[in-house]
Amino acid sequence: MFTKKSMYLLPVLVLLFLSLVTTASTAGTRAEAQGGAKIEHLTVYIHALQPAADGKLTLTADPIEWYEGVDADRVFAEREPEAAAEIGGALDDYYIVNDSTQLTTYQVADNAAVTMQIYDHTGKIEDLDISWNESISLQKFAAEFAKTDVFDLSQSPYHLTMENGEITSIVQQYTP
Repeated sequence: MFTKKSMYLLPVLVLLFLSLVTTASTAGTRAEAQGGAKIEHLTVYIHALQPAADGKLTLTADPIEWYEGVDADRVFAEREPEAAAEIGGALDDYYIVNDSTQLTTYQVADNAAVTMQIYDHTGKIEDLDISWNESISLQKFAAEFAKTDVFDLSQSPYHLTMENGEITSIVQQYTP
């Protein structure tokens, strides 16, 4: 039998479970098939955004492994046992593995969605602030990525979604 208090708690627990299932980790590349389209998800550091000969934008990136929560603690303990013993777990609840320096170039769809967490809005460091899940155009992202004086966007990890080999979504991962 549900009490009045548990009726309020149930949706919170369901949301928490769904959040854990969908964000537990994004290690490497995940691929899936959806409606005939091959969809891949990968996490990267972006090194360059450049126009290609055909006028499309290309993105050159270094794929990384992104871990959160207990997965981050586990990988941190495996890779840095002394530090893990001293501090207990991954700092800020995430851990990045970047064992390869190989860069890969991808084509970006003209209508790719870009979602940012933090970037330079004004040119003043004192105005730099988080704006969660802010949508900006691909053209604005390319222009902001080229600026490095206030906030260097190449230092942020990004979650990419690719459909049939073309990037359709770029989501900046905030790191404290």
